[in-house]
Amino acid sequence: MSRLIVVSNRVNPPTGKGDETVGGLAMALSAALREYSGLWFGWSGKTTETFTGELNVERHDGVTVATIDLEESDLNEYYNGYANKTLWPLFHYRQDLTAYDRSYGEGYERVNQRFAETLAPLIAPDDLVWVHDYHLIPLARELRKLGVRNRIGFYLHIPWPAHQLMVTLPGHQKLVQSLFDYDLVGFQTPDYRQAFEEYVLTEAKGMMVGSDLRAFGRTVKVGAFPIGVDAVEFAEMAKSERAWRTYNVMMAHTAFRSLIIGVDRLDYSKGLEERFAGFEHFLAANPEVRREVLFLQIAPVSREGVEAYQEIRARLDALSGRINGEYADIDWNPVRYVNKNYRRDELAGVYRAARVGLVTPLRDGMNLVAKEFVAAQDPDDPGVLILSRFAGAADQLKQALMVNPNSPEEIAEALKQALAMALPERIARWEQMFETVTREDVSAWRDAYVGALSGVRETHTALAS
Repeated sequence: MSRLIVVSNRVNPPTGKGDETVGGLAMALSAALREYSGLWFGWSGKTTETFTGELNVERHDGVTVATIDLEESDLNEYYNGYANKTLWPLFHYRQDLTAYDRSYGEGYERVNQRFAETLAPLIAPDDLVWVHDYHLIPLARELRKLGVRNRIGFYLHIPWPAHQLMVTLPGHQKLVQSLFDYDLVGFQTPDYRQAFEEYVLTEAKGMMVGSDLRAFGRTVKVGAFPIGVDAVEFAEMAKSERAWRTYNVMMAHTAFRSLIIGVDRLDYSKGLEERFAGFEHFLAANPEVRREVLFLQIAPVSREGVEAYQEIRARLDALSGRINGEYADIDWNPVRYVNKNYRRDELAGVYRAARVGLVTPLRDGMNLVAKEFVAAQDPDDPGVLILSRFAGAADQLKQALMVNPNSPEEIAEALKQALAMALPERIARWEQMFETVTREDVSAWRDAYVGALSGVRETHTALAS
């Protein structure tokens, strides 16, 4: 079997002990690498005064990881700049927050070149290379320049934007063209794949060749590969000692009340402000049940160097304070808002204690929290999932209560319906969703993608560097 090399912006070594904090991509890649003899390559998260390309190689829970340090300018221009001030907001339909700066683009190209120069010597002739996410779109192009002819696949964990949005990006065609140096390009959903195809067919005058896409003198395979979670393992984790301890703490804290839970990285794409507004609308419209609910929002802080994230944190602080100020009593606050990470086994206990899971992003790749919420439920008394129709998971979890996250009224109505839902309906909805997340789990995702990449004919062997 070919060795698998996984490349991502950050490398979060797995421990296998359930103590990993929130991060769907890290957990999915850990699960993939446990099954394959391979390597995980990426940035260490540390900076150095001068880039040297020196590798730090370690082994964690059966996975070999190789990391490099970047310069401070790389962090500012590549990561905080082009990746998170340009591509991230644009791909999440927030053109109003998208920043265009030439230095950002230069930093993005420079770091991808540095990744390629450091990685290329590690690649053996039969290795499969699997590159992840928007930080590293040009990486295959840089590897091809260095003579790498292996099969290289790319997987996008976030949405691909509509054609009309993509063309607002300066240099958009060069960025898209670099994807044609891959052999396989994968997306979370058919909608995102179709958006990519529409851009190529319209803007690049491409054409379909069977199920493949041809443009820029190259042909690439494209496909939708919805990412999953380790559903059975997560369901078992929800019964672990730490999960039960967390479950009991939550049940005691919410005695005689129904817990509504939201777990998201602090990000404007997650619809947190709209979610708070929806819960506020629910309280205003349903005074008879106000004291019977508690909304817990866990939102670990991220990307503190990006101004937009500082601003959303301030607005959420104000929103939670306003709601509690309006509706709290001496023995009850309706909103508990927490900015910290928790272990996965602790989150499993929180999910199991919740009557409602509120997953309402404005635009999202998959949102694995929705699937983990389903996996953690008690089969005899499951909670209800409320899900944004704009989350990638909406394609698979059709038994959730679907909402438009921009509508406080829809969120409030869904909360009312979920809290009043009879046990037989809750069980019926949960059983179908659990069957889906179990069947279409992280192993199925991994095997589908790696199998497709393995089956690609090596089209780059004759290309000149």
